[in-house]
Order: sequence, then structure tokens, then C-alpha cells
Amino acid sequence: MPNEQKINTMTVDELETVLDWAADEGWNPGQADAEAFHAADPQGFFMTRIDGSPVAAISVINHDAENAFLGLYISRPEWRGKGVGLQTWKHALGHAGPRSVGLDGVPAQEQNYRMSGFVRTGSSLRFVGRWPSCSNAAIRPVAADNTSSLIALDARANGFARPRFLTAWLSHVPLRRDSRVLAKEGEIHGFATWRACREGTKIGPVIAPDTASAIDLIADIAAVRPEGPLIIDVPEANRSLRRELESAGFEVPFVTARMYRGAIPKQHVSLQAIATMELG
Repeated sequence: MPNEQKINTMTVDELETVLDWAADEGWNPGQADAEAFHAADPQGFFMTRIDGSPVAAISVINHDAENAFLGLYISRPEWRGKGVGLQTWKHALGHAGPRSVGLDGVPAQEQNYRMSGFVRTGSSLRFVGRWPSCSNAAIRPVAADNTSSLIALDARANGFARPRFLTAWLSHVPLRRDSRVLAKEGEIHGFATWRACREGTKIGPVIAPDTASAIDLIADIAAVRPEGPLIIDVPEANRSLRRELESAGFEVPFVTARMYRGAIPKQHVSLQAIATMELG
């Protein structure tokens, strides 16, 4: 009897399972990622089952009417090379419709992504290390009425708005995720979100007007999260922050190819570090 194959949208619990797969691959997801990811686009997470067993997954998150982001593209090891992942990929891309789609992909798959119309525009570099902690009087927790301002800062930095994702991402999860705001003379100039991961603490996004402000946010989070390494995903074009992290002894364990199919969003220099390699 032939295998029965179905592709369905994921529940939050199923997404938790896929994040466990991601952890097995060394992607080091956050401890409270699933609900915030899912809130960004509940119809944008796809799981393929064969005879009822989950074998592959992917996400294509529609952030707004013109922009989507692809991530969490995983097949179980025993099903690789059998076409299951490609079928899942094609199904999920249909969810984006006419939108531009971005992704951060491993270089080994870059040629395959090109075959689907993606063009490389740069890289995202993962920096891992420690920064001297330093609290800053200009940096504080996010207030309840800050959300719209932070969504606007994020939209300017990335070149498009993603209000559903940011609303969820900025929500405080005790000991697992929080955000810090840089404010001077009553005006918000930047922010950064930290989240506890399977190993260490990831910081992202980091939105700031300049490198010095980005470092202030990172140093402040280092004071809040002194245990374990800090992990920061930096766009290749941000040479200034890269130099600062390299000088502090941060290492780069891997690099992904940033690629787009369709129009390329115009990023602003205030994008110091991306939020996640899964959702952009």
C-alpha cells in the first residue's frame, strides 16, 4: 500500500516539536520561541506527515502585504533525498502569493534556493562570545505604551512592517525573553530583545542609530544575562559592529546566505542585528 502523505498547517504544539528538530540540527532555538513565532502568522507553518508521522516542516511567514520570510526548513534525516522536503517547500511558498520572500539559508543549499528564484544579497553572521556587562541609565525595560514606537523603528530598519511578530516578540516571558529600550530625553532611539536559548542568550533584533548605541544595548543585556555566551546574528554589511564583536573575542561558528525571491527590502543602517534566522 502506498504511503499516505499530507501537508497541514502546524499547531503551536507541533511547532514545539519542529523546534526540537531544529535543536537536534544545532540551530539552538529559544526556550519560548514557539508561541511568538506562531503568532506572527498562524497559517504560515507547515508540516508534512507520512502515514501520520511528521517527517518535514517549513515556515513561510507573511509579515505584510508585500513581504514574507521563509525558515525552519527541515526534513527528518531518514526522509532526506526522497523529495518530501521539496514538496513541502513548494506547498509552503504558495502561501506567500505574490510577496517578496527572504530567507537565511545554509550555503550548501544556496544552489537549490537559486533554482526556486532566490538571489543572494549578502550573509548573516552568527557571533558567539561574551561582552563586559555595563548597566546604562538610558536603557530600561519596555513599557506597555512603547509597542507602536518599537514596531515603527523595526519597520524602518528592515524596510517593511511586521506588527504581529513584534507584538508577540516584545511580550515579556519571565526568565526567557524580554526587551530593553534605549531612550534619551523622552524619545526612544532603539531597542534590543534577548531570549534564553537551549545554550546561552540570543540578542535580536538590535535596532539602534549607531554602533555605540548598539554596544550600549548589548552591554546592558550582558548585565541582565551574565550566565552563558551571548549570540548575535549580524548582517554582513554591518562592518562596524562586526569589528567591535571580533575585537571582543566573539567567534563566528557559521554564516548563512541571505537571499530573496522578488523585490529586496531596503534596510536601514539602524538594523544592527536581525531578530531571528527563522523569521528575519
